[in-house]
Amino acid sequence: MFRGNHPAKVDEKGRLKVPSAFKQLLDAANVTQFYITSTDGKSAQVWPLPEWERQEKLLADYSTMDDAVEKYLNLTSYYGQQVEIDSQARVLLPQILREKARLNAEVSVFGKLIYLEVQNEQEFEQRLPAFEMTPEERKSVAAITRRNG
Repeated sequence: MFRGNHPAKVDEKGRLKVPSAFKQLLDAANVTQFYITSTDGKSAQVWPLPEWERQEKLLADYSTMDDAVEKYLNLTSYYGQQVEIDSQARVLLPQILREKARLNAEVSVFGKLIYLEVQNEQEFEQRLPAFEMTPEERKSVAAITRRNG
């Protein structure tokens, strides 16, 4: 399970060095292949390939019947690229996504349970006030954790 925020850098060639806390988890799971994509062009989602393949299986039966799934697949294919981690723990972010999401220097790498999300650090910090949770959202999350905990 990926959790937390780890600042990182994207080098001039577009490679993200995976933060060591996340790299340890990937090594323990023997993961070397990733699917890097986005659903909005504002951030990159770095999926361990086995997790992405689970997503694909869940969506496969609905891809021709559900407009939302079709849109999701169009976006994730447009931005997506399968990559392999190199010996220095770097993954190459797709160029179209680097440009659109401005992932060209200082970034924040967030653990999102089953994948990593990469955002331009400065832009995320500017949007941070918008992430303040309402009392209703807090109740919703509390209900989920109580129900499943």
